[in-house]
Amino acid sequence: MEPRKFDPVDFLDSDEALVEYLNAALEENDSKYFAKALGNVARAKGMTSVSEATGLGRQALYRALSAEGNPRLDTLFKVLETLDVRLAVTR
Repeated sequence: MEPRKFDPVDFLDSDEALVEYLNAALEENDSKYFAKALGNVARAKGMTSVSEATGLGRQALYRALSAEGNPRLDTLFKVLETLDVRLAVTR
């Protein structure tokens, strides 16, 4: 038996888990890390449905929301809105 590769998507099974995961990713202060985490959340919700809701191509979303991606801010906001997630700035 071969071990399965860890995929955080397997654990993003509730709205609370998604919010905790994205908050933890934001705490890293790394835009690529956050984009990848947002990509994982989009995969958990279904990349095709996120793509359709945002009006952005599925493959373009996969690329933008990957470890190598560099999504535009408007892309991030479209995905966040589709996921019904809001960012907050605190001090």
